[in-house]
Amino acid sequence: MLDLFIHWNVSPEAFSIGSWTVRWYGILYGCAFVASSWAFKELLRKEMSAETVNQLLVYMILGTVIGARIGDCFFYHPLYYLQNPFEIIAIWNGGLSSHGGACGILIALYLFSRKIHKPYIWVLDRVVVVIGVAGFFIRMGNLANSEIYGIQTGMPWGIIFDRNNETLPKHPTQIYEALYYAFTWLVLRGVFRKCKNQPKPFLIFGLFLIMVFGFRFCIEFIKNPQEDFEANMLFNMGQWLSIPFVLAGVASLIISSRQKQSEPVKKADHTVLKNVSSVHSDTITAHTQQQNGIKPFKKKRK
Repeated sequence: MLDLFIHWNVSPEAFSIGSWTVRWYGILYGCAFVASSWAFKELLRKEMSAETVNQLLVYMILGTVIGARIGDCFFYHPLYYLQNPFEIIAIWNGGLSSHGGACGILIALYLFSRKIHKPYIWVLDRVVVVIGVAGFFIRMGNLANSEIYGIQTGMPWGIIFDRNNETLPKHPTQIYEALYYAFTWLVLRGVFRKCKNQPKPFLIFGLFLIMVFGFRFCIEFIKNPQEDFEANMLFNMGQWLSIPFVLAGVASLIISSRQKQSEPVKKADHTVLKNVSSVHSDTITAHTQQQNGIKPFKKKRK
């Protein structure tokens, strides 16, 4: 029988320099931040300077990496890392949690909002628009690592992950999620532009939480368990962790529905300024004429 399924046997290592090895996952993780930074600059080109966006990028990198690492350690392996706390910083051994990364980003953005003196929700409603761009590259990094794929499938796009000694085609859930994250970016960007860059507070943030974590909850049904303890659970750890985010999204949309539409910043009325300037100029002219012994001309009343 002709094998029509895709065989995936790509090495996770991009290249090596001596004993130093660069992995595709690391390259794509870096691309995630660069691409999302570009998308954010494009989104807020009239509201935020490039320098401020670069500062935001630093906050997001630190928040994502630290949060994702701590999340993986204590959501999935708490006993091991409590007994071996120094292993937490061994990020080169792998282990990052998307839910932990989300928590880390929320904390980082709160600190950033304090720095630029903007309301916390103002920052959230804008940053979440471009997180889908980063999510696309990160999930493609998972594909390069031949990890986080799904259960067996008979669909023609099923992938046999040869590097993991798989012999049956599995759902390429990394690709499903990557494409959905790109779709999320397009939808949120469209809503943001439709609101003329001034959405109601909590609107974009609420849509983001429902779209991303609602999809994450659903796709977990066709994923392989990441840890052994998840095998007999009604919902796996990823699903349980997604539920609070979805509920927060619903609450955000309820709050947003009670908010007033943000008003765009109005330009100064140059006509008023011109009239004021004209009056001021006439006053100075009259005063100068009096000093030189010239009587100001007065119109005769009819």
